[in-house]
Amino acid sequence: MNIYSVSDIGELIKDNTYVGRGIVVGKSKDGKKAVFAYFIMGRSENSRNRIFKEEGDEVTIYPFDASKVADPSLIIYSPVRRAKETVIVTNGDQTDTVYDFLMQGKSFEEALDTRCFEPDAPNFTPRISAALNFANKDFTYKMSILKSADEKGTACNRYTFSYAPLCGLGHFIHTYNCDGNPIPTFTGEPERVCIPDDISEFATTLWTNLNENNKISLYVRYTDLETGKYERVLYNKNK
Repeated sequence: MNIYSVSDIGELIKDNTYVGRGIVVGKSKDGKKAVFAYFIMGRSENSRNRIFKEEGDEVTIYPFDASKVADPSLIIYSPVRRAKETVIVTNGDQTDTVYDFLMQGKSFEEALDTRCFEPDAPNFTPRISAALNFANKDFTYKMSILKSADEKGTACNRYTFSYAPLCGLGHFIHTYNCDGNPIPTFTGEPERVCIPDDISEFATTLWTNLNENNKISLYVRYTDLETGKYERVLYNKNK
């Protein structure tokens, strides 16, 4: 297998009924845009009862029907926040932890050293996170996953990946390899995927290939590295 091969993200996810929550970060093919995407999926009624809402530069998850919320602790959070020149993208309330640490002049890694996987035995859902650091009309990015060290949740293993962006290349990390009981945790390095120039093309590829029964919401943002302005696409299954 060629370790430098790059996949079409639609092909990676189209036959996988449950990849859970996913983050993609990369650079457009023309080198002009910093790109990230975040999506959520759900199997239970509580997990599926969610929508994304934009609030300025940030995104927050809210219940679609507040009367049906069983346990808000792991499903209601802000997946996208900005701390000075860094955009944070995560699958849980560790977004706020990273934000607080960065605003104090500390690092992405220091923030996540204080956090662990989710306490949802027997799945022990990993916490996945990314940070896009903008400077000098370009950016770098880091991705992280916090995983249980064993099937009992005895300890937490922490992995961080740092990237120099390459045109047309992105990295894709998700919480689960596939569906199961318990659900098997994501393994290996973030997957290498193609990042096209067109945001609509990329967002459509993601949304149409996520499992129809389990997909909930998707947010995609393309930031112009020259101007700092961005365009975005937001999909909510619940309307």
